[in-house]
Amino acid sequence: MTQAYHADSSDLVEKEVLTWELFGTASRELAQVIADSDFDPEIIIAVARGGLLPAGALSYALGVKLSDAINVEFYTDVHETLPDPVLLAPMLDTESIKGKRLLVVDDVADSGRTLALVLELLREQGADARSAVIYGKSRSVVDPDFVWRRTDEWIVFPWSAEPPVERSTGA
Repeated sequence: MTQAYHADSSDLVEKEVLTWELFGTASRELAQVIADSDFDPEIIIAVARGGLLPAGALSYALGVKLSDAINVEFYTDVHETLPDPVLLAPMLDTESIKGKRLLVVDDVADSGRTLALVLELLREQGADARSAVIYGKSRSVVDPDFVWRRTDEWIVFPWSAEPPVERSTGA
């Protein structure tokens, strides 16, 4: 376990740190588990924002060209959430996914409430929706179908380890 500073937190706490290099390894290993399973997704659905990069990596690794995203807001800071996950516009074209095999991808199933919301929505549309995450946590209300690693630590992902860039002053 490595100590790392999270841009949204003023505290130093024990965290799991995923580097860009390890993300590449995780993506390929997770893709192999999916490829070796009996599930052959037709469309990959990213849970934005955290699932965008993992979904893209899995899309390439699995050779699945069709992809989309569903926007959900839940976490506001380290261990701080909204009361419930909220779907944000633009909305997914649910008409086009009826009867399709979907792989829903997120970075982590922490509480699992976001993943549960998305899977329920897609299954209500008649899709065969399965889930894949880089990290799964024991407290998650959803046990994802495909998980690269399990941890109960806060995770620092390479795409959210630094604060957003700001406009440069000068020049």
